Amino acid sequence: MRLFLAALILIGGTISAEAQWLDRKTPGIPRTPDGKPNLTAPAPRAPDGKPDLSGVWEAENVVGRPDPTNLQSWVLDLSRQRQLEYYRERPMYQCRPSGPEAERFGGWKRILQTPAAVAILNDDLTHRFIHTDGRELEANPAPSWMGYSVGRWDGDTFVVESAGFNDKTWVSRYGVSHTESLRMTERYRRRDFGHMRLEATFTDPGAFAKPWGFTVEMTLAADTEMLESVCEKSSEAWAGSLTDAADQGVSVPRDVLARYVGVYSGIYGGGPRSWEVTLSDGQLMAKITGPPIEGGLGAVGLDEAALRPLVPQSQTVFEGLGLGYQFIVNEKGVATDLVVIHISGPYKFSRQR
Repeated sequence: MRLFLAALILIGGTISAEAQWLDRKTPGIPRTPDGKPNLTAPAPRAPDGKPDLSGVWEAENVVGRPDPTNLQSWVLDLSRQRQLEYYRERPMYQCRPSGPEAERFGGWKRILQTPAAVAILNDDLTHRFIHTDGRELEANPAPSWMGYSVGRWDGDTFVVESAGFNDKTWVSRYGVSHTESLRMTERYRRRDFGHMRLEATFTDPGAFAKPWGFTVEMTLAADTEMLESVCEKSSEAWAGSLTDAADQGVSVPRDVLARYVGVYSGIYGGGPRSWEVTLSDGQLMAKITGPPIEGGLGAVGLDEAALRPLVPQSQTVFEGLGLGYQFIVNEKGVATDLVVIHISGPYKFSRQR
């Protein structure tokens, strides 16, 4: 459990405590009669008549969870191994650029559009430079963390083709790798002044049976600014794995484990979530049931409904793939609630049966 808590602490970055510009009005934007930004006004146009994508944007959370059957066997095996190691090799956790990782398309970013290039500045101080001067995508660009990108317009949709990603980056926080033959296609469409949709697709025959991707909804962040989020301590000091935790775990009698078997329900992310706890061959197992929640609760792997073993750290506290589980028991030792310990806070789920 100490390892689990240490891992969660290392994930966060730092944010400036003072930001005097946060109450400064963004000049030159349409407003409603009450002075608020009119996000449904028509999208602005650049001098060439194309939509102007410039601005500070906040994107919804992204979950890059490809179908496991679409992954080459080596990719799936590596993902499972990384899961057991609490994803410590994730570039973000090592204070390295995330490259094409799906989850990093969420959050804050600033877009700057010029006639010859579009720059995307991320809050983690990384950036992408997209050439729009008519050049073709190079066949074999030098591998890099953020890749090499060219863009063109298809009507009012900005299409970006990218290649040249090194194989140190991931395409999903769930440990999904790729080869240096990865190609990424993005399609940005600014529907009105304050809303833009991104459709991204990954193609890599060496890693995936067929292309797969995701969609992101982005909202213009008017009358505010983007603050930096800096990684200050990497995961290099992380030690141990789920296998090690199992070897070091305490012994809990089978009859005690049996009292925890059941279904626990509650609210997470504004929607219902249930956990089903079972016992098999003396091993307590848990899985999420019911509708999935966008953003996922913790490191649950590619399949959110997959069983994950619970390793006992005490008679009532367990560890399972990066999450903590604490059973609240009554005077008879029977569990009444399950508390799932996550970096965003403990979540309480009441026993239904």
